Amino acid sequence: MSDNITISLQQAEALSHKVLTHNGFSQPHADAITRSVMAAQRDECHSHGLYRLIGCVQTALNGGVDTQAEPTITDQATSVVKVNANKGCSLLSFEMGKPHLVEKAKRSGIAALAINNSFHFSALWPEVEALSAEGLVALAMTPSHAFVAPAGGTSPLFGTNPIAFSWPRPGNTPYTFDFATSVVARGEIELHRRAGKSIPEGWAIDSEGNSTTDPVAALAGAMLPFGSYKGSALSTMVELLAGPLIGDLLGHETQAANAEKTGKPFHGELIIAMSPEAFLGKDAASHLKHAEALFEGILVQGARLPSQRRFEARARSQVDGLTLPKALYDELNALTVQ
Repeated sequence: MSDNITISLQQAEALSHKVLTHNGFSQPHADAITRSVMAAQRDECHSHGLYRLIGCVQTALNGGVDTQAEPTITDQATSVVKVNANKGCSLLSFEMGKPHLVEKAKRSGIAALAINNSFHFSALWPEVEALSAEGLVALAMTPSHAFVAPAGGTSPLFGTNPIAFSWPRPGNTPYTFDFATSVVARGEIELHRRAGKSIPEGWAIDSEGNSTTDPVAALAGAMLPFGSYKGSALSTMVELLAGPLIGDLLGHETQAANAEKTGKPFHGELIIAMSPEAFLGKDAASHLKHAEALFEGILVQGARLPSQRRFEARARSQVDGLTLPKALYDELNALTVQ
């Protein structure tokens, strides 16, 4: 008997909506969250796909997200728009702030969207790709709770602090990357724990500061930054730009939601958008074409572009549907009846 199940994209989308609305999320929040987790699941980014709905529901039960929150938009400056998520999920705030960001970037050349006071769990690449689909170059970053020790340190201080970037390629899929400044996303360690598998050496340390391959010990200890001091420096940058610069918290000043309802999982996100047309005027198309020489140079060596496997997975999913562990499918369905 197979341990997996295959369902259509439409079935998965309906399941996501049902899980979220059954557990108190407003329709606008359920729609925004579903779009994000479906994009990840479709592209076989399992750590940020349907599995994340479990955490969303648990966070709501633990008082860590306002499932009915209505974001508040502020036209902060000529090139800055701010959205207060009001303790709601960041995804609806992004979708509401995006039109303002796009308009400001196309008018001024560069603009920023600051999201404050939000619960954030999602991958960043759907957001930067939504902007590259508008012809913009996009960069996004957010801190998370203190899960990562600084290089040379022994206890958590940084979040996993992801950075995402997307470059529009007319007539082609965008050049996109999205990675944590930790060695891996925390969700990868959680998936290893759920599967009863060891993690590779070098991903994490235990609570005593010793290297560990036990995912349970890793989750109780600290993850490590990628690239040692280089990863630490980039993680610090994310903390500063998506924290104090936009008037929000540092990662270690937040805590995940918990059963005692004492957690403070709310923090900030910064998205920057740049318009090639505003920078280059009538020469924009020729310079975007020039950029293709770099991508061709990568591919001609037999190397892969970031997200290439993700785009291949997307094409498969649109034909074959989604395959996921039956245990996860059953767990999600249980959330629609309890």
